[in-house]
Amino acid sequence: MNIVVCVKQVPEVSDADLEINRKGSDIDREDLEFEINEWDNYAVEEAVRLKEAHGGHVTVITLGDEDCEDVLRQSLAMGADEAILIDEDGFEMSDAAGIAKGLHGVVKDLSFDILLTGVQSSDNSWGQVGLILAELLGLPYASLVVGIEMGDGKATVFRELESDTQEKVELPLPAAMTVQTGINTPRYVSILGIKKVRKIKIKETDADELNLSEDEIGAEGSCVTSRKLVIPSIGGAAEMLTGSLDDICNKAAQIIQDKGGLV
Repeated sequence: MNIVVCVKQVPEVSDADLEINRKGSDIDREDLEFEINEWDNYAVEEAVRLKEAHGGHVTVITLGDEDCEDVLRQSLAMGADEAILIDEDGFEMSDAAGIAKGLHGVVKDLSFDILLTGVQSSDNSWGQVGLILAELLGLPYASLVVGIEMGDGKATVFRELESDTQEKVELPLPAAMTVQTGINTPRYVSILGIKKVRKIKIKETDADELNLSEDEIGAEGSCVTSRKLVIPSIGGAAEMLTGSLDDICNKAAQIIQDKGGLV
């Protein structure tokens, strides 16, 4: 069984003091730490578990600069067999479709049974790239996957729905899936483990080799434009409402009305 996993390197911002760059187009990333996107980490773990259970080959792909080699090395240390880096030159300011086109340029030439991506990335939170990629490849797909069971030429997939419910779907292979957190527990990768995969050569490609023009990717090919990025101003303290349910509802309605939310 051959599995392809698309991964992304994202800034770790939970404990960081964020600043906007001078252009107002992005956060200042110079002093930030970077890591593998959380959803993608679960996708890599699931791919490796499927390989361990059924045999096969796992290929990981990322689009970014040379520093993104770190997330590929982490994936290799987790058990992936091959890694491909798509140079980010030309992809700056791409929307989800532009990123998917870059990944599609590589994935379309690979032989695989399952394509995995994370549900979304923690920086942009589009939740679109995996689904657009599946459409470009003409593959059946499932989103928000929290369980995968393999069968003869098919996969039974469990999707997370609202109100703690799940949907059971059967997909013919090859198929694409976007993986939700909680599907497994990703294994710990030690520094020694990463050192052991340092000798594995990472294949590299770029927009030119993938025959992608400027009007397909980057700002020119994007259907959305980021006009300005700002950090919200700090508001006042929250008001805690107490009393019975009716009292709280009445107080909340009065507050909304006083602020012009109700006529």
